[in-house]
Amino acid sequence: MSRHEASPTTVQPASNHRPNACCFCWCCCCSCSWNEDRERAWRASRETKLETIPNCEACTKPTAEEVRGWAQSFDKLMKSPAGRNVFREFLRTEYSEENMLFWLACEELKSECNKHTIDEKARIIYEDYISILSPKEVSLDSRVREVINRKMQEPSSHTFDDAQLQIYTLMHRDSYPRFLNSAIYKSLLQSVSRSSSES
Repeated sequence: MSRHEASPTTVQPASNHRPNACCFCWCCCCSCSWNEDRERAWRASRETKLETIPNCEACTKPTAEEVRGWAQSFDKLMKSPAGRNVFREFLRTEYSEENMLFWLACEELKSECNKHTIDEKARIIYEDYISILSPKEVSLDSRVREVINRKMQEPSSHTFDDAQLQIYTLMHRDSYPRFLNSAIYKSLLQSVSRSSSES
C-alpha cells in the first residue's frame, strides 16, 4: 500500500449523538442500532470481568406515578430497577457510570452465600472499582480504602459496605440533583405522562 492510500482501518470518532432516533430508550433495552453500536463500543472500551451484571437490568416500563416518585427521594429511584436504569443512562453521559456499576456489584455480592463465589466476586470488584490501576476506579476516601484492604484478606459478602454507602451518598448529593434537571429525566416524565393521559 502506498503512503498516499487511505488506511482501511481508519476509525471514525465516536459520537454521543443518537443516529437512529427510533425511540426514547428509557431503559436502554430496545434493539435499535444505536443501542447495539453503543453496547459494542462500551464493551470494547470498558471490558469488565463482572459478566453477571447485565448491561441493563430487566424491568417493566415505569408508570407516570413511579417516574414522578423518583423526584421525591433518591431512595425511591434506587429501589426501582427502571429508575436505576434511567439514572445509569444519565451517569453514562457524565462519565460516572462506574458508581452505579460498583453499587450494583456490591448488591449482588451481598446476596451470595457460597464462600468461593464471594472470594472471586470480591476480588473482581476490587480489581474493577477499588484498584488505583483500574480505569473504572470509584472515588473513595483513604479511611474506607484501608478498611477494604484489611477486609480483602478474608473477604465476606459485606467487605464493601462502607465503600458502597460512600458511593451511594456521592450519587445522592452530586449526581441526583443534576439528574432531576436532565433532559433524560424530563423527556421520560413527559413521555409517560402523555401515555397515561391518553389511556
